[in-house]
Amino acid sequence: MDQKNAKALRSRLSRIEGQVRGVGQMVTDGRYCIDILHQIHAIKAALAIVETEILKSHAACCVEDAIASGDAAEQRKKFNELVEIFAKAKL
Repeated sequence: MDQKNAKALRSRLSRIEGQVRGVGQMVTDGRYCIDILHQIHAIKAALAIVETEILKSHAACCVEDAIASGDAAEQRKKFNELVEIFAKAKL
């Protein structure tokens, strides 16, 4: 992952961290459940964006390098890593 993308992702993750702390405070304060659920939904959406960007980065560097190498075992390894991640997401 290049440094520009890493910096942008770290910034997004810092905002998400703040959102999570905010939800914790909302729970502590006894805020309305629907308001808390809206914030949780926003956090999940923000995490999905981060996940997508990391996946794009993985495809652009790691998977691309494996394909360019011509090493079938390495190509299978990178593909299987992706399959495992998506299989876990289904659970």
